[in-house]
Amino acid sequence: MIRNSLFTTFLFVSFFVFGQTSKLKNGDLLFQKMNCGELCDAIHAVTEGFDGNDFSHLGLVVIENDTVFIIEAAGNAVRKVTLEQFSKNTQTTMYIGRVKSKYKKLIPQVISFSKQQIGIPYDDDYLYDNGKYYCSELIYDAFLKAYGKPFFELQPMTFKQPNTNEFFPAWIDYYQNLKIEIPEGELGCNPGGISTSKKIKIVGKLN
Repeated sequence: MIRNSLFTTFLFVSFFVFGQTSKLKNGDLLFQKMNCGELCDAIHAVTEGFDGNDFSHLGLVVIENDTVFIIEAAGNAVRKVTLEQFSKNTQTTMYIGRVKSKYKKLIPQVISFSKQQIGIPYDDDYLYDNGKYYCSELIYDAFLKAYGKPFFELQPMTFKQPNTNEFFPAWIDYYQNLKIEIPEGELGCNPGGISTSKKIKIVGKLN
């Protein structure tokens, strides 16, 4: 009886895991809400993602030999991690974004470009085109390279509290530590903005 129960449990867990990961395809984008304290709170306050969700990170799905990996700009550099490792950073359900059918031909080049960037330093300045990458900047450039022109949009960035002319204290401290000016108004991108692009569709969730 115990053996049958364990076997049933094993089947259930296996099906659940398969049901979650089998949704993913090469080139999908995984959007997540990270827990990084006041900086993430500030990002969420000035950006809005699909269906009103707060997203502060995203990565690119790459499937190799039936194993799901994510290429992301995080930590110290662009890196390739397992889905399990990537999932540890999320606070809530992750959302799966997929380019619309007419853009699927871009995916091989998007993946190839992203793999070539592994090891490029993380862009903790959040400045576009400075030889480093933050998460959405990597995705922006991967699709730019594959499409031959901007695929997603760059927008003026703000580090100010909504409806005020005051910077978030967290950003003031952050850029003082870097000894550079806050790049208010500079062009950039963010996970929320990419999640609302008309060129992709949110096709599911991962718990």
